[in-house]
Amino acid sequence: MTTGLATPPDAPAPTPRIPPAPRRRGRYVVAVGGCVLAIVAIVFLAIELSGNVVYFRTVSEAVAQHKDLGTDRFRLAGAVVPGTIVETARGVRFDVTDGKHTVAVDHTGDPPDLFKPKAPVVVEGHFRTALPGAVFVSDRILIKHGSEYSPPKVDTSKGKSS
Repeated sequence: MTTGLATPPDAPAPTPRIPPAPRRRGRYVVAVGGCVLAIVAIVFLAIELSGNVVYFRTVSEAVAQHKDLGTDRFRLAGAVVPGTIVETARGVRFDVTDGKHTVAVDHTGDPPDLFKPKAPVVVEGHFRTALPGAVFVSDRILIKHGSEYSPPKVDTSKGKSS
């Protein structure tokens, strides 16, 4: 004997009711918050690091862009003009050229050992005065040197016992 109501055999089985999971919602909030924090950190670092960028210009580019550059810091590339190197109380003064234009450089500090006339240099600094007669104020000189290195000859015969 059966008591109660009978369910037809082709009826779908009732689906169990799943209680809402507040833990899942909390995990999503934490995950989204972490992503937002990571994006803010990346944007902040990008803005912060962009202030450390120093642009590179040839002498002709710097002369052409003088008004736009203003007193912004950049690197100026050229060759030291022979006969223009003068030592000053604070460093050295010289001219650099790229063959088309020439700019006077007032460098503070000691120049590197390889600094000489016709040497290819990159000076870092900014323009102090307006064109014509612009003076580039520098506090760093980089010298390009030859790519071939040959070690000094060492006498290996000394110090050996016979």
